[in-house]
Amino acid sequence: MKSEERIKVGISMGDLNGIGVEIILKTFEDSRMLDFCTPVIFGSTKVLSYQRKALNINMTYQGVEAVDKVVHGKINVVNVWKETPDIEPGKETEEGGKYAWLSLKAAVEALKNEDVDVLVTAPINKHNIQSADFKFPGHTDYLAQELEGDALMFMISDGLRVGLLTDHVPVKDVPGHITPELIKKKVKIIHDSLLKDFRIRRPRIAVLGINPHSGDQGVIGNEDDEVVRPVLQEMHEGGILVYGPYSADSFFGSGTYKQFDAVVAAYHDQGLIPFKTLSFGNGVNYTAGLSRVRTSPDHGTAYEIAGKGKADHHSFEEAVFAAMAIFRNRQEYAEITSNPLKKLSGKL
Repeated sequence: MKSEERIKVGISMGDLNGIGVEIILKTFEDSRMLDFCTPVIFGSTKVLSYQRKALNINMTYQGVEAVDKVVHGKINVVNVWKETPDIEPGKETEEGGKYAWLSLKAAVEALKNEDVDVLVTAPINKHNIQSADFKFPGHTDYLAQELEGDALMFMISDGLRVGLLTDHVPVKDVPGHITPELIKKKVKIIHDSLLKDFRIRRPRIAVLGINPHSGDQGVIGNEDDEVVRPVLQEMHEGGILVYGPYSADSFFGSGTYKQFDAVVAAYHDQGLIPFKTLSFGNGVNYTAGLSRVRTSPDHGTAYEIAGKGKADHHSFEEAVFAAMAIFRNRQEYAEITSNPLKKLSGKL
């Protein structure tokens, strides 16, 4: 692959006391990764050097002072700070949150300016990253503010894609958040993402019920019959292949999910527990609905194994490949839809 064709993958380091730097290093320890992309890590060569030596990882990288100095064929580290932070593996510290924020902020700025093509974020601690500048439940909400579009947490793997109607919302508040407008908005984002980001021509989408057994005809709640079902019927009549609401308890165990291109869960754990059970270690958290591409691994900081060399990097590696695939799919979709007659004439 020519160097100008390699996708520039921006990477934020995450919490320095978690496994973020370890999974980044392990992913790019394989030099073949440079055949596919040009990694641009936002953080500090000092931090990478410390972790590389502590974990006995053999790899080389180059520090650059700005994104425009990035070199293809090498692992690039943009030095966002010059000082040497205190690294305490496995501990939640204020300093860990501070530098996670600095790395993320710089990486997102580069993404907005198109200095990198995609963004892959290492895990943050949602508590210690909170500050006057970062007051969000997580990456998704912050990116929704910084990038154009409507952000949606979309968990993806080879055999399963799960989106959420509500994400970081207390369970007791979920029914009040789910309105006809919200359902239409979220299903439309997922439908459009399947078309543009995954090149699925006629997406089939399943929606899970809010209540056990989707309410059992009002015996266990009426939200599914009065709110969810009418909206899905309206959208289906409008041309979107959306079905449900399905009872969540048997939907995954029975394999019903395999009949659909995506599943929409009512709330966080309803969707993420089955997703992580079926795909943990290979799943990817993709922020659908935005003007730019961002992915992350399907796990958190894993303080309990930080600094011990035990972290599995495959979810992060999958996040890198997913970001690149989605970026290319978007390019192809934009090309086809911008001049459909040209495409058709080439096939005649």
